[in-house]
Amino acid sequence: MTFMRRYEELRAIKQELAARDWFPGTSGNLAIRTSGVPVEFLVTASGKDKRQTTPDDFVHVDATGQLIGEQSGRPSAETLLHVEVFNRTDAGCSLHVHTIANNVISELYGDQGSITFSGQEIIKALGHWEEDATVTVPIIPNHADIPTLAAAFAPHVTADSGAVLIRNHGITVWAPTAFEAKKHLEAFEFLFNYTLTLQSCRQSIH
Repeated sequence: MTFMRRYEELRAIKQELAARDWFPGTSGNLAIRTSGVPVEFLVTASGKDKRQTTPDDFVHVDATGQLIGEQSGRPSAETLLHVEVFNRTDAGCSLHVHTIANNVISELYGDQGSITFSGQEIIKALGHWEEDATVTVPIIPNHADIPTLAAAFAPHVTADSGAVLIRNHGITVWAPTAFEAKKHLEAFEFLFNYTLTLQSCRQSIH
C-alpha cells in the first residue's frame, strides 16, 4: 500500500510539473523514497515524454541506482543525484527540473558559486520564518560525466531539505515529503523569476 501511495504521489507531481512545461525535451527527473532500510526509490524512466502517462513512467531502484528485479526501461541519467540525497539524508522526495529561469540564474551567478535571496515573503515556504531570513543556493559546474557531477553535488547534501543549482543544467530540490519538495521547487522558481524580472525592470528604467 505504501509503495502504491508513493507511486501515485510521484505521478501526480509529474503531471503537475509537466503542465507547467518544466520538462522540455524529456529533460528532468523525479524520485521518491519507497524504503528507508534498505534504501529504495522510484525514479522517472529515461527518455520518456513526461507530458504523457504510461505504466512505464517510473522504475524501482536500489541504494546505488540499479534496477530492482526485472523491469522494462532504465533509470534517468541523473539518478545518481537522487542516490546521494536518499543515502545521505532522510529526505522522502527529490525533484530535478530544467527551466529557462534556473538556467539563466545559474549562469549569471555561476562564477560566484551561489546565489542568496532575502527580503522575500516566499522564503517562508522554505521553512524560514524569521524577519530577515535569507536562503542560499549553491551552484556547481555541469560535469558531463554523471559520477563526477554526483561527486560535486554530494558535499551540498547535508540536511533533509535543500537545493543545488547545476550551472546551465537545472536545479535539484529535496525535502522530507513529496508535498514539501514540490512546494520548495515552486518557491525557488518564483525567486529565480522574480530576480530576473527585477533586474530587467531596473535596466529598462536606467
